[in-house]
Amino acid sequence: MAASVILPDLATQVLVPVAAAIGIAFAVLQWVLVSKVKVTPERGSAGKDGASEALIEEEEGLNDHNVVLKCAEIQTAISEGATSFLYTEYKYAGAFMAFFAVLIFVFLGSIEGFSTKSQPCHYSVGKNCKPALANAVFSTIAFVLGAVTSLVSGFLGMKIATYANARTTLEARKGVGKAFIVAFRSGAVMGFLLAASGLFVLYLIINLFGLYYGDDWEGLFEAITGYGLGGSSMALFGRVGGGIYTKAADVGADLVGKVERNIPEDDPRNPAVIADNVGDNVGDIAGMGSDLFGSYAESSCAALVVASISSFGINHEFTPMMYPLLISSVGIIACLITTLFATDFFEVKAVDQIEPSLKKQLIISTAVMTIGIALVSWLGLPSTFTIFNFGAQKTVHNWQLFLCVSVGLWAGLVIGFITEYYTSNAYSPVQDVADSCRTGAATNVIFGLALGYKSVIIPIFAIAFSIFLSFSLAAMYGVAVAALGMLSTIATGLAIDAYGPISDNAGGIAEMAGMSHRIRERTDALDAAGNTTAAIGKGFAIGSAALVSLALFGAFVSRAGITSVDVLTPNVFIGLLVGAMLPYWFSAMTMKSVGSAALKMVEEVRRQFNTIPGLMEGTAKPDYATCVKISTDASIKEMVPPGALVMLTPLIVGTIFGVETLSGVLAGALVSGVQIAISASNTGGAWDNAKKYIEAGVSDHAKSLGPKGSDCHKAAVIGDTIGDPLKDTSGPSLNILIKLMAVESLVFAPFFATYGGILFKYI
Repeated sequence: MAASVILPDLATQVLVPVAAAIGIAFAVLQWVLVSKVKVTPERGSAGKDGASEALIEEEEGLNDHNVVLKCAEIQTAISEGATSFLYTEYKYAGAFMAFFAVLIFVFLGSIEGFSTKSQPCHYSVGKNCKPALANAVFSTIAFVLGAVTSLVSGFLGMKIATYANARTTLEARKGVGKAFIVAFRSGAVMGFLLAASGLFVLYLIINLFGLYYGDDWEGLFEAITGYGLGGSSMALFGRVGGGIYTKAADVGADLVGKVERNIPEDDPRNPAVIADNVGDNVGDIAGMGSDLFGSYAESSCAALVVASISSFGINHEFTPMMYPLLISSVGIIACLITTLFATDFFEVKAVDQIEPSLKKQLIISTAVMTIGIALVSWLGLPSTFTIFNFGAQKTVHNWQLFLCVSVGLWAGLVIGFITEYYTSNAYSPVQDVADSCRTGAATNVIFGLALGYKSVIIPIFAIAFSIFLSFSLAAMYGVAVAALGMLSTIATGLAIDAYGPISDNAGGIAEMAGMSHRIRERTDALDAAGNTTAAIGKGFAIGSAALVSLALFGAFVSRAGITSVDVLTPNVFIGLLVGAMLPYWFSAMTMKSVGSAALKMVEEVRRQFNTIPGLMEGTAKPDYATCVKISTDASIKEMVPPGALVMLTPLIVGTIFGVETLSGVLAGALVSGVQIAISASNTGGAWDNAKKYIEAGVSDHAKSLGPKGSDCHKAAVIGDTIGDPLKDTSGPSLNILIKLMAVESLVFAPFFATYGGILFKYI
């Protein structure tokens, strides 16, 4: 028997749901504070700031009533567009969910011929476990719950973002600090809501499933892997569908509006402008929310599966078993303290304080969380225990697990800052890309691609170091908790990430409502910082996806009964080659989808400019609805083939070629997918910020490249347009590809181990 734990089981049972409740309560509090900003044109509605607001309005020569009404009208249009798109997308996602739930039940139930008799345990020799049919039923329920939680997370995030965008615009009249706090609080609502609900639902499933499984923890945690599969499969639709939607609109709006017609970004005369702003919410908010929820669910499931066959599970030690959930619980509290630094302790007062304030969020949350991990590791783990390591049991100390989680946490910070260095226009890499626009779009594209490839180097070393250290200390369990460490500050990461699209929308609303140049400058400053933080968020998502998928890969290999993956055997090597090709095939599909949808959008925007009299003069209104419909139809139609590629590959390979070939496919997809995802995201982010660098014209160097509409600026816009599908569709979707294939293989591992490899059985 292992050494005892300081934290009693009852305290763990209370601590996890209480932390989730605190997270939800904090999210509600932030939402209440945001809702105090009124989007109704009542005089003095701003409370004590009413008088100063009126003075600002007079000074800017704007009629308060008209501006507020216009903002409210635009906000409603964006919100309705986003809601209607998500409803349509979720109908398709729901149909897929029902089909796949049946598939899980049939495949897993058929292992013992749908028998209700107990079966010998896979790992605990000499013991009997619950029947395969029970695993099929509970895996299916967990899958549906994971999928529903993922969809709800994305939907609520979108609702909050569309609620906050106009409020951020209106607060920008009082200064950049006020606008920053509204945008940041709104991001925090989403971050805390998602982190807390993901934790609470997982905790609930463990306890409810435990009523049936009793002492069979091996079966219980194997069934719970369905939760991760549900979360990530819905994230795939959110990321791919939302990404195609937003970039079709963005590319169409930019090419015709900026390059051909020389009108500013988000100009109300541009027919694609509403679709573009809707896209920010469905792609960057709903998609990102579902994606990070999926990573969180999968890393927790991978850790729990390995723990259930280690000494924690064998000896039925509840508190150490819940170590992954305790880390997430402490993470919510650490992020709560961190958020107060941005909203209450140190207020942003000037434009140059925005980006440092967001970066401090990352540093503070990481530092506070390190202390939290130390506490959890000391209180929640025995001093020594054993961890399952491919058939053997490895002796591990609690301080070694503390190091595993910490290395993941700090590697996340390193990846975040390297991403920022390569995508922020405050540093030389992006300034060099901007400078290359002097000689046209071709050199801009060459420099941007080179930057993306170079930006892969340090993140890969950080991921490799994390894997080496955590695996050396605690085998695959170490890798799983390292991934969890990277995601432990998910509430802060999501708050920073959601802040970007909210600020972007706020700038669009300011432009469309005809607000003064000064207000647009403030929203642009918020947006530029948001662009960089969005890139940091993608860096976190990709880094954690690499660790998560490796942990799931380890769990799959153990469950499928593979003792070693030998690259020199032909059936593994062919899998490796095919797996490395999959991210390219997937990227080709998503890029082409954006291209063909953008083509339709460009034609429609051109048609409206050419056929609607008075549109360029501003005397006639464009037909926004047609552009919204083009984006919606294209994304719904085009998200199916990439989704099918990811979901069907493990099923086909596992059934026909067997578990060894499938292990090769998973390893190949992981290794090549991470590289492409990082370079695609950073290339796109750099091109976007190079364009913004020229537009802002803050430094002498930037002024020499501008102004808006110059040849140099047009070259930057073309680069930005090429980068759009890279950074917002292909890049972010790839991390879901590598995670989803791994978690799906793990869920179906019992079936593949029993019936897989039809081809090689008869050769």
